[in-house]
Amino acid sequence: MILPKSNRLADSQLAEIAAIVTEFGCKIQPIIGAVRTIYAIVGDERDELMINRLEGLDYIDRIDRIQSPFKLMDKRSDLATHRITIGGVTLGEQFFVIAGACTIDPKNPNYFYETAAAVKEAGANMLRGGVWKPRTNPYTFQGDVKSMDILLEASHRTGLPVDTEVMEEAHIPVALNAGVACLQVGARNALNYSLLRAIGRAVDKRETCVLLKRSIHMGPINEFISAAEYIAAFGNPNIILCPRGTAPTLDGYRNHPDESVTPLLKEKTWAPVVVDPSHSVGKAAYVPACALAAVAYGADGLCIEAHVSPNHGIGDDPKQALTPEVLATTIKQARQLWALRRAAM
Repeated sequence: MILPKSNRLADSQLAEIAAIVTEFGCKIQPIIGAVRTIYAIVGDERDELMINRLEGLDYIDRIDRIQSPFKLMDKRSDLATHRITIGGVTLGEQFFVIAGACTIDPKNPNYFYETAAAVKEAGANMLRGGVWKPRTNPYTFQGDVKSMDILLEASHRTGLPVDTEVMEEAHIPVALNAGVACLQVGARNALNYSLLRAIGRAVDKRETCVLLKRSIHMGPINEFISAAEYIAAFGNPNIILCPRGTAPTLDGYRNHPDESVTPLLKEKTWAPVVVDPSHSVGKAAYVPACALAAVAYGADGLCIEAHVSPNHGIGDDPKQALTPEVLATTIKQARQLWALRRAAM
């Protein structure tokens, strides 16, 4: 990790260090922060000759080497002080809630508009809504790009920033150009490294964050953090880790709830953790308890499915979406528990 003496390198300086590391089979990836740019050495950084040449440049402050599988996401990296702010809320400093419908129904947009208003009234900070949807069965509803207009209209009406899932590279510019604040990577794509790279490269929208869900089939915690490393290594450090249940399923639940991985993640990475209790348990009646458990384990926020009339929802909403009343109570209790836990630290 290269730290220049100034806030960022001049083009000629960047070209000089890029030429040096290229000689040693590495490359440079700028990581642009709000006030400072740092420069990751992508590749094997152990060659002392390369490091000595770089440290000899008069515009370099220092070079930090982190012997870790994830050099950027590691809590010892120079991104450790990086903070993600969405809609005026800084994750880790204030409790953050994402809520909304699983899938936007383009034939009945009023349900989504009403849900959006209810989500805001309940105290959520960000509105979620599925434009494109991964489905196991190819004959079920796969989403509709026309729903992007509905999502943006709901954002305009409520003032809430929006989150939506992207499933392929072609979705990324559509979402970014529309002004989506958070790109969601679902559990099915959390190991899709080409997609993760593409999201990281979308650096023209550096303020956009990425909600990375944990794959159902991910094993060790390092595998989850390393997936986030792909996004950071290709340019976007605004990454939120989202546990959402894993395999094998637990009887009665949709997945095996994994909210307890939060302290394990925080031991290794600086990234904020926002837990999805809806997909963890898959049944609305169980979601509030799972949400509070996530907060007790140290989550920085929650991602909850909600619908003004769950039985009229499509996708997962009929089974696992909370009504506005239950959502409001859950958010209130979660914030109270978060404040108590923070006060005790």
